[in-house]
Amino acid sequence: MDTRHNFHHSVEELQKVLLKMGTLVEDSISKAIESLATLDEKLAVTTVNQDDIIDDLMLEVEERCLRLIALQQPMASDLRIIGMALKIATDLERISDHAVDIAKISIRLSGEELIKPLEDIPRMAMMVRNMLQESLLSYMELDIHRASALAEKDDEIDKLYSALMNEIITLMSSDFQRNRQLSHLMFVAHYLERVADHATNIGEGVIYMVTGKRKDLNV
Repeated sequence: MDTRHNFHHSVEELQKVLLKMGTLVEDSISKAIESLATLDEKLAVTTVNQDDIIDDLMLEVEERCLRLIALQQPMASDLRIIGMALKIATDLERISDHAVDIAKISIRLSGEELIKPLEDIPRMAMMVRNMLQESLLSYMELDIHRASALAEKDDEIDKLYSALMNEIITLMSSDFQRNRQLSHLMFVAHYLERVADHATNIGEGVIYMVTGKRKDLNV
């Protein structure tokens, strides 16, 4: 088996780990938002615990990348592929951290009643999960057009985020407990907006990996 074949096989195995990591991260977002909508403390704890598995997968990605550099004598284009894998793993790990942040808010609010049923936050979560899926597909398929389309999706998230923040502000009153819950929901919206930014970062990395040129999608 020649060196190039070994390299491509190792990259394929690396991509499998990244996809597994991405699937778990997407699941964590889903669980975190569901735990918030239902104030399900048990589901929130499950989300927090899942972060350990995701952290382990990130370490596996790092180890595989280091082995590729040490053993496969990668060329310049190969190094972009390896560097992109590390970047994706980092962004996925940070997205997982935001899912944990949301789950911890669910735990803090457990035992309370939501001021109103959640509508825009689950919608926002669905949109950022779609962005995450698209960013990973753009990586797997080396599709710069799919990656570039993330810019428009990020703009939609930003608009929804602004509208949601304005709505929460109008709901605030002199009631401390009410404002406390609303403040937590503001943080949830902020975490989801940051997830969208990380998905956009992955898209930017894909464009650089394929073309060798930097493109800012988050403007």
